[in-house]
Amino acid sequence: MSDERARALRGATFRCDSQAVLELLSGRPLDAHLLQLAGDAIRVAVAAGEPGADELATDCAAALRQRDWPGDDHLADHLDALTGRGPTPLLRPLAVDLSELSEIREGDPLHGGGRVDRRTGEVWHRAQIEYAVETGEEDPDDHEPDRWLWVECEGSRDGYRDMEDFIATVADPHQAEVLAVAVEGRGAFRRFRDVLHRWPDLVERWHGFSDDRRIGRAREWLADAGYRPADVQ
Repeated sequence: MSDERARALRGATFRCDSQAVLELLSGRPLDAHLLQLAGDAIRVAVAAGEPGADELATDCAAALRQRDWPGDDHLADHLDALTGRGPTPLLRPLAVDLSELSEIREGDPLHGGGRVDRRTGEVWHRAQIEYAVETGEEDPDDHEPDRWLWVECEGSRDGYRDMEDFIATVADPHQAEVLAVAVEGRGAFRRFRDVLHRWPDLVERWHGFSDDRRIGRAREWLADAGYRPADVQ
């Protein structure tokens, strides 16, 4: 799937445009590195009752189970439940943006972390919380513990592993070797990005690969907390 088509699929999912989802996914093999993206888009089409959506959901669920990245089994279970091929997961629905959740879960521990509003699914970054306290919009001694799902930042370890695993998928031996050298030692993330931009096709593939991994980890974290992304109404 091209980067342009992946962006179109994200847009169709955000707009709940089920027909656009079907047009983008039908008649093509699912990209093995973009199954989280495809699965969430297919949820929109299934909820709308689009013809052929159930078959796409079944194919995607099978591909997710075979790939078996973090969060894949939870999304596969969700798709099977939507199509009646499996039981409904015993997880509470929460209208949370998994991409935003992944942002506060990963990265620099000094600036990451935050919370999710259990009522609305809104993701609060640490800086937003600190600003609300500083401006008096929020009482630091009244956190309403039942309202908030607190999120600790896990750092960049998983992101580094993503780079290593991505390099293992690069077919060109020279490209793979140069990238492997780039991720050694301090400054690995910056060097990896700099080297990767020598090859635009790899940049496109890396963005999809990385996003799918982060979204899957966020989905797994959410399931461990007892929740799943809410379905389209």
